[in-house]
Amino acid sequence: MPKLFHIAPLELKMTASFGFNAEISTLITQAAGVGEMIFAVLFFIFYRSILINILNIAALVGLMLFVAVLQPALLIEAFNPVTTNLAMIAFSLVLLNEQKALNKNTKPHNNA
Repeated sequence: MPKLFHIAPLELKMTASFGFNAEISTLITQAAGVGEMIFAVLFFIFYRSILINILNIAALVGLMLFVAVLQPALLIEAFNPVTTNLAMIAFSLVLLNEQKALNKNTKPHNNA
């Protein structure tokens, strides 16, 4: 959400590293912020969905790789994407395991 009101210079720098000018970089970063908010609402509503958790894990791994390639120094900063992303990945893994356990317990047994 902060991306919609104030974009961190480092985020603009990472987007601009693809060759976009400042205006396009700002639009892309703001669009990413809108996308993050939409995904957050979907995740909040459908947190039991296996697909939404797999998408969450894939997106967080992708974001870490994006940072690792474009700004690797950020990975060791005080507020780095690794700590937050790993916690959210672990949360999604817990939700996936819970969902698998629920599915296993609710499957009909064929005693024929």
